[in-house]
Amino acid sequence: MTGLSLDVEVPGRLSATLDAAPGDVVAVIGPNGAGKSTLLSAVAGLLPVAGRIEVAGRDWNAPPLPVRDRGVGLVPQDRSLFPHLTALENVAFGLRAHGERPATARSRAQEWLDRLGVGDLGRRRPHALSGGQAQRVALARALVTDPAVLLLDEPFAGLDVGVATSLRIALAEHLASYSGVTLLVTHDALDALTLADRVVVIDDGQVAQTGTPHEVAARPRTEHVARLVGLNVVADGDVRRSFPPSAVTVSLARPETSARLTWRGRVAGTTPHGDALRLLVATEDGPELLADVTPGAAVDLGLTAGREVWLTVKATATTTDSMRP
Repeated sequence: MTGLSLDVEVPGRLSATLDAAPGDVVAVIGPNGAGKSTLLSAVAGLLPVAGRIEVAGRDWNAPPLPVRDRGVGLVPQDRSLFPHLTALENVAFGLRAHGERPATARSRAQEWLDRLGVGDLGRRRPHALSGGQAQRVALARALVTDPAVLLLDEPFAGLDVGVATSLRIALAEHLASYSGVTLLVTHDALDALTLADRVVVIDDGQVAQTGTPHEVAARPRTEHVARLVGLNVVADGDVRRSFPPSAVTVSLARPETSARLTWRGRVAGTTPHGDALRLLVATEDGPELLADVTPGAAVDLGLTAGREVWLTVKATATTTDSMRP
């Protein structure tokens, strides 16, 4: 049973503290450039860091352990499969690098390819694999060494919905019995809600929020996470308010009532959302906000990009929490 505890700093890029128990799946979310992939690289030993990375009671950073000695399984965004090796040889590579006999390494590699549903593709090289197949091979390569820590960097990126769903199910089945710690970088709220036990939000190189997936989704502390789960979040003095797009009223004239939260802005974009049309509105002196309107209302009000609008929300429709530490 392996837990992870870290307190690391990469000057100018990341300052993060994290504790995870054996078997935990931790979703790491945040905007592009926030430091999510930097966190994975720090744990993997791919860049120098200051601080502590403790796994099973051993500090991997005092002195820094080489990458090959860290017991890490890494699936990077580009998968990084060796193009000159077959799928089977790619998966067996890590075992052979640790001194496993070739026949044993190939046998264990085949078992993992079978487990992830691509056992019949072992002789193919990466160029002959689809995106979903290549991702399964990359997962098999990361898991075959029975790592203490599994690092997944956007494992479903670039896959179509059906393939991503199938792969998410296969991964969930494995993680249910995995005793190590998994750090899963993702931009998809579905990944956090279906795969993770905990969520860590990184924003501007700092940990902005931690909690269970439902805690973070219900009370997001950053605009990025609010947008990810389909909520709006705004600061109002010492209070942070969150509310769904369906709670927003859109009008062309300034509302006469003073009992509501009010913003003026311009429509930045529109997308279908179920039976509604979801507007993204860039407000004049605040964050971008989401608002849902009926298609009929969108036509009647002329809600196209650039249209000036007023947004109002009843205070009673918002969820509040203090911004004070």
